[in-house]
Amino acid sequence: MPSLFVLCEAYGRGPSGQDNETITPTDLIAEAYERLTPEDQLTIKQLAAARPPQPDTNILRMPRGVAQPDPYDPLGTRQLPARRSDQVGTDFTLTVPTIEYGNPDITLFTLPNARPGLLDLTWETFGYGVDRLSQQIKSLGRRLDVDICFGVNEAGLVMATFLASARFSRCPIGYLRCNKIRDGIELDVASLYPDAKEAPTIVVCDFEVKHADNIGYLTHELRARYPKAELYFAVFGAMTKSRNLDVTRFDDLTGAKIMRAASFEAVFVAATMGPPGIEPPLELR
Repeated sequence: MPSLFVLCEAYGRGPSGQDNETITPTDLIAEAYERLTPEDQLTIKQLAAARPPQPDTNILRMPRGVAQPDPYDPLGTRQLPARRSDQVGTDFTLTVPTIEYGNPDITLFTLPNARPGLLDLTWETFGYGVDRLSQQIKSLGRRLDVDICFGVNEAGLVMATFLASARFSRCPIGYLRCNKIRDGIELDVASLYPDAKEAPTIVVCDFEVKHADNIGYLTHELRARYPKAELYFAVFGAMTKSRNLDVTRFDDLTGAKIMRAASFEAVFVAATMGPPGIEPPLELR
């Protein structure tokens, strides 16, 4: 364990030794686990399940009335989870399309709206949803090395910025600015397409998926510009076909057929919503 603390300190200081990022032993172990092959990950899970729990006799015993320290974070540096917003409903698990040998089960939350009209999200809810997407990506089953993270319009661009920084090693960020036309959408000339290697891995971030096949048009354009690209999709809100927001099947989402047709490698969804939908903070587009 002491050697892990030394590694945490070294990684936290960065290559130049000037950074001050907080990294815990749990972060290092999780990072190493994500780099393993699916077969090795399954082996570790099987061994862990077969091993009976052992009492930890090395935990420092504190006087009565004093809280016990976390044995995995004795210095108290572990990052706290994102705060749950009052707008957030219940958590539930949904099986979604994913990579081969990947984890198909994601945990998302409902966004109930008792009032007529759009649900105006707070920054707290928006951040909570982006953090949920980050956790889903981390639990994919293998490390996701991304070449470009695209944001659809301004709300998607905010999502892409946070995810690129937190989960994708600050990869280049692209911008898909969409203009509405009579029969759908078209991409504005202000859209930004970073250069990438051949057959890049791309994550597309969008704020919501309803009925319109906008994502089908966008993926077609991206594949034309980046041949043989592997596309992943991260969406904040997905509309359900019924009033029941904690759906049991992926096909209970109104955009399920659209997302399947886009042939994504994997899909990540932060929350479900009912009609007419949700509105991002500051009415970002």
